[in-house]
Amino acid sequence: MNRDDSLNTLRQLYRCMSRIRAFEDAAEIVSQGGVSAYSKTADGSAKVRGPLHLSTGQEAVPAGVCAHLKADDLLTSTHRGHGHTLAKGADLGRMMGELYGKASGFNGGKGGSMHIADFSVGMLGANGVVAAGLPIAVGAAHAQKLQGKPAITVCFFGDGAINRGPFLESLNWARIHELPVLFVCEDNRWSATTASRAMIAGEGASARSASLGIAASQVNGNEVWQVHALAGELIAQIRAGGGPRLLHAITYRLKGHVSVDPAAYRDPQEVLQAQRLDPLIKARTHYQQLGGLLADLQAIDDAAAGEVAQAMAAADAAPWPTAAAAYTDIQSSGDGQWF
Repeated sequence: MNRDDSLNTLRQLYRCMSRIRAFEDAAEIVSQGGVSAYSKTADGSAKVRGPLHLSTGQEAVPAGVCAHLKADDLLTSTHRGHGHTLAKGADLGRMMGELYGKASGFNGGKGGSMHIADFSVGMLGANGVVAAGLPIAVGAAHAQKLQGKPAITVCFFGDGAINRGPFLESLNWARIHELPVLFVCEDNRWSATTASRAMIAGEGASARSASLGIAASQVNGNEVWQVHALAGELIAQIRAGGGPRLLHAITYRLKGHVSVDPAAYRDPQEVLQAQRLDPLIKARTHYQQLGGLLADLQAIDDAAAGEVAQAMAAADAAPWPTAAAAYTDIQSSGDGQWF
């Protein structure tokens, strides 16, 4: 790839990361009832209620991976899924509407942050249950294989998920049936409020994947150009019929477990060091090293901020779901009739 192509690719990846960061920063303020012009109700309370899990600091992973995905490829996410959703091409405004609980949201305001889904772009859903996206992804990939479709499925999960049964079951099934699935471990070093290193025996996701015969590759998850390059290789292998692969991305969650968690249980020096390795900062530095101008990236940041501000204003003005909407998208517990 020549210099101009490298700069163009990095700009596109940076744009994805910048939009995710702008969304997460705004959502954090909104959930806290903060100072944003669109963040409070008339009585000063937060406009986004319920758990809000931010992916701030992990933007390079979904940006680098999803840049290689096509419209008919599928994706499963986690409870920390805003970045995955945006990177797969979902509408930012509708996602903000969902967080606000408005009828304009993807799920009519009834799903909220942890249950965002947009089937129109192949995003099969976030999930409030740790590791629950793994068997869903494997089922989707198996369906793709049975139907003879050329598409693949990507499954994002955190390092905490590898200690749960669905991780082993899903990787085993994917390997036995040679399914077209890319497992992406976002290793952010923390399982909720507990440091993962104290909870994971052995050498982690890569070693466990290799033990099942699934090739695993590790990457610096804070360097988006590295994630992009390696993910491209693995996805090409899967599309060529090579079976499942695992990408182990080492990153860091800069915020607490939820948006109102100050994460005082973490060593301040650890957080400070992680902030220096912020993927957006690293991308800016790399862009300059390639000969690019920071003004290019600042323009991207400004555009992302403007887009998010518009989305917040639209969500603020959008209508609430009607009472009748409570009886849609559900299954009767009596005769099994779908409504």
